[in-house]
Amino acid sequence: MDNSNLRGMGVALTTPFNDDLSIDYDTLDFHIDYLIEQGVDYIVALGTTAETPTLTPDEKMELESRILDRVAGRVPVVVGVGGNNTSALIRELASTPRIREFAAILSVVPYYNKPTQEGMYRHFSAIAEASPIPVILYNIPGRSGVNMEVDTVMRLARQYPDKIIGIKEASGNMDQIRLVITRRPKGFLVLSGDDSLAHNVIGHGGDGVISVIGNAYPKEFTRMIRLSLNDETHTSATPLHQRFSAFYTLLFKDGNPAGIKCLLHHLFPRYKEVLRLPLVPASDTTRDAMSHELL
Repeated sequence: MDNSNLRGMGVALTTPFNDDLSIDYDTLDFHIDYLIEQGVDYIVALGTTAETPTLTPDEKMELESRILDRVAGRVPVVVGVGGNNTSALIRELASTPRIREFAAILSVVPYYNKPTQEGMYRHFSAIAEASPIPVILYNIPGRSGVNMEVDTVMRLARQYPDKIIGIKEASGNMDQIRLVITRRPKGFLVLSGDDSLAHNVIGHGGDGVISVIGNAYPKEFTRMIRLSLNDETHTSATPLHQRFSAFYTLLFKDGNPAGIKCLLHHLFPRYKEVLRLPLVPASDTTRDAMSHELL
């Protein structure tokens, strides 16, 4: 299977809210157009950065349709379909009206109930068999509380070569990420889940990033990723990587997406710094530091 359309710079799309906490669809449309016009390779909808845990089922369905309609085929769209109830996820896959219009689903390692490696294998096997579109695994032990080990990733990749097409790796463990890259079957994508590690992951043979900072600086971050992918020495992207170094810390100092919404508001005042509880906006200290780092 050719998965090349999901290499490069994918953006984990935020969800803009109005002051009354309703979804600001006009700003969402503006943001999607901005990302595409600035050259992103694809968009990831309804991930953690979208504050998906605070969205109702009806809101998620409306967002899926709105995003697909606004993108209108200009770039691929990946949709987040993840959780810790396997049977509920299978029902969600069956009931999502436009699921086949997405390029793939992004599905996180189950959180809170902390499955074993065998439990993860069976969970993702069930999703792969139920999903009508390809699956990208998402390993983020800092949120899920458990790490998907390399052997489990390889077992799934080899068992479902036409369905499980890659992994978003946000373990922060470069030794583990290098092993996934080294052992993966041909065509299996390894995508950085950390903006700060994307340059390094690509340098070891990775395929790109699903980015948070790309929401604000899509042109510049896409250029850095493409330089990393296209330069065998990976040195031409280093100055751009270093330019973002302050943001790598600031964007996550007060949690995600508080940091990126703060930055988006700095760049585009129409994008309100509104989050749904239990998340709150970035602190004044972070906000002031961000204003001094604007590119």
